[in-house]
Amino acid sequence: MTAVQTPRVDSSAEASAVSKLVERVKRVVSSNPSVLPTVAAIVIFVGMVIYGEVAYGRIVQYNTLSNLLINNAHLIILAVGMTFVILTGGIDLSVGSVIALSSVAGVMLANAGWSPWLVMLLMVLIGTAFGLASGILIQYFNVQPFIATLAMMFLGRGLAALLSTQPERLADDSPILWLGEQFKVIDGEKVNDVVVTPGVIIALVVVLVAFFLLHRTRTGRTVYAIGGSESSSALMGLAVPRTKVLVYVISGTLAGLAAVVYTSRLGIAQNITGIGWELDAIAATVIGGTLLTGGYGYVLGSVVGALVLGLMNVLITRDGGIPPEMTTIITGGILLVFVLLQRAVTSKRHT
Repeated sequence: MTAVQTPRVDSSAEASAVSKLVERVKRVVSSNPSVLPTVAAIVIFVGMVIYGEVAYGRIVQYNTLSNLLINNAHLIILAVGMTFVILTGGIDLSVGSVIALSSVAGVMLANAGWSPWLVMLLMVLIGTAFGLASGILIQYFNVQPFIATLAMMFLGRGLAALLSTQPERLADDSPILWLGEQFKVIDGEKVNDVVVTPGVIIALVVVLVAFFLLHRTRTGRTVYAIGGSESSSALMGLAVPRTKVLVYVISGTLAGLAAVVYTSRLGIAQNITGIGWELDAIAATVIGGTLLTGGYGYVLGSVVGALVLGLMNVLITRDGGIPPEMTTIITGGILLVFVLLQRAVTSKRHT
């Protein structure tokens, strides 16, 4: 009799735990509707993992999840930077071209014999310079963010093409490649290992620092306040001009850092690298729950959004029957759903 009743008790306990979790999520969403898109992104990611495991197998494995992080470390970094900008109600279209310019310039300087540490620093500073220029145009010349960053996008892409229109490859013994080297953390069965790269660790550090900056500092509170109402923020005495410039500097700097991480993984740079990546970063940020109107969003949600896009590519590759062109169509569909969800959240907030 005991053997029959024990599973029932365990099953009932599990059902009760799930029910409590669902109720808790409902309370959080009802008290703060702005978290709904982020919760939806997490649900979609978990659903994609379950579907992939059932349909194709070998998704819930150490090596698959490790590769997901390794292949999307640069996108996570870009999405974090884009979160800062969108939280203020802005946009940054220059990050893809910044990656192209930084990576091409970096590889050419490394091959010319420059110190690898100096090269990587210059790659990051190129992004910083572009972000600073965008921020100054937006804040002090009243140029719309779309136009200012679009101009920087064309400038960066043109400079990259001037440097080289041919693929530039790092030497096989370049120390920069160390950032893309895989290190085994957990030795699993066969090839099912937990591996990380220094690039992944950099991305995780960026996420943690950004989370602290947004949620534990005065600067972070100012970023949210500007997105809520820039005029009210100025009346409250917040450092609006400095913060608006700062968010673009952060976005540009992280784009330069993403160029370092991406280049170290592939060991090659081209002037066409990064085309459309600014849209991927925006999509990851929006899917992660950051409102396009600004004021609401979470950097951890942007990380989930980047992983959703990365996992979607994995599932399409595993399927084999879906053409790669469907990736952009599916991304557009998911993005549309989240924009509509944001619209509903915004409407509910104003009622």
